[in-house]
Amino acid sequence: MSLKNKDQAVSVFIDVQNLYHSAKNLHQARVNFQEILKTAVSNRKLMRAFAYVVRTKTGEEKPFFDALINQGIETRVKDLQEYYGGLKKADWDVGIAVDAIKTADRVDAVVLVSGDGDYVPLVDYLKNHGKRVEVMAFGKSTSSKLREAADEFVDLEEDDKYLLKKSRWPLNIKR
Repeated sequence: MSLKNKDQAVSVFIDVQNLYHSAKNLHQARVNFQEILKTAVSNRKLMRAFAYVVRTKTGEEKPFFDALINQGIETRVKDLQEYYGGLKKADWDVGIAVDAIKTADRVDAVVLVSGDGDYVPLVDYLKNHGKRVEVMAFGKSTSSKLREAADEFVDLEEDDKYLLKKSRWPLNIKR
């Protein structure tokens, strides 16, 4: 598959929960989605960018959702499911895969922002349909099979611009 070039149309799919937990657990930081989007697009034609997010009962994440929308990222929202016994679940794997497949015919490249190995069949499917597939995630928490399947892997740990350290957090966001 060809390398990146300015004539390529690209779509971006961001698994917010995957990135959020990796940044928090590995770096005690938050994710700079603006920088991730800039790298994902890399001066190509952005067709659509989606962020897959989870809404809690408290709604405290609304300012974050608004910030994504203000950066030109469409949000797909799912309510957090709480099960008997306290288990909480909000899995976007199938939703991301369906959206990537539905929009693939309009793009040359797909950027998947997640380290989840469950996406390997999706990457293989897209590549078999002539798409360039790039994966961006934190290397330490990325499936080695996903790395191998992708045409390109961008390790978000190799540049701290992808992280918002506490000192760089906006003052108006509650922590």
